Amino acid sequence: MAKLKGIIKLEGTLDNLTFYKAKEGYLVKTKGGVSKERIQNDPAFERTRENGSEFGSSASSGKLLRTSVRNLMIRAKDNRVSSRVTQKMTQIKNFDTTSVRGQRNVATGLATPEGKAILKGLDFNNRAILSAVLFAPFTVDGTTGEITIPDLTPSNDIAYPSRATHVSFTSAFLKIDFDTTDNSIEYSPTVNIPIDSTSATQTLTPAGVPTGTGNDIFVLLVEFFKRLMVFSIRLKMAHITF
Repeated sequence: MAKLKGIIKLEGTLDNLTFYKAKEGYLVKTKGGVSKERIQNDPAFERTRENGSEFGSSASSGKLLRTSVRNLMIRAKDNRVSSRVTQKMTQIKNFDTTSVRGQRNVATGLATPEGKAILKGLDFNNRAILSAVLFAPFTVDGTTGEITIPDLTPSNDIAYPSRATHVSFTSAFLKIDFDTTDNSIEYSPTVNIPIDSTSATQTLTPAGVPTGTGNDIFVLLVEFFKRLMVFSIRLKMAHITF
């Protein structure tokens, strides 16, 4: 691997050289390895084709989840959330013990208790996980999607940035079918409160129950503000029920 210097920056393949952009700058490497045609047709690469098919399916399921909660996730995510979600989906897919290898999928894996356990508690912002931000216990009503945080005292129950003056909570009730890709979502009104010693129960109730089939997923967004400007953002998939 070599680093490309000069005025002209290239991306693509030329003869046996591949030019590409990375964090380190523009790099170049020699083209090699097994041809695409051989991987697609040679019986010796059947396992490779199976793994590739399942990985593609898992990546699509991860994208479906991220797209479904985009309105909240866009406000709180880390730069590796896509790869982390895909990794979770790949692990869930492995619990599909009924499909033949190469066709194992997330929808079937999520039908198992083990698959559910992997997705439960997923943080979209790994730099500020919910358990390190919100110390107060909360409950989720699996029928209505209502999230309740009883007797919350912000100054004691939340780890907040030193300059933050307010904290807000927003929840969502998502129904997503990883088989058909159908999905729908309902949001709660945002609750914004000052960070002080006042103790009160906070209730987040989605506008309705999403329609359709599939898995029920509940999402909790926690944001910190200073006056009218967002100071820091945290997002956590708080609970999953099926």
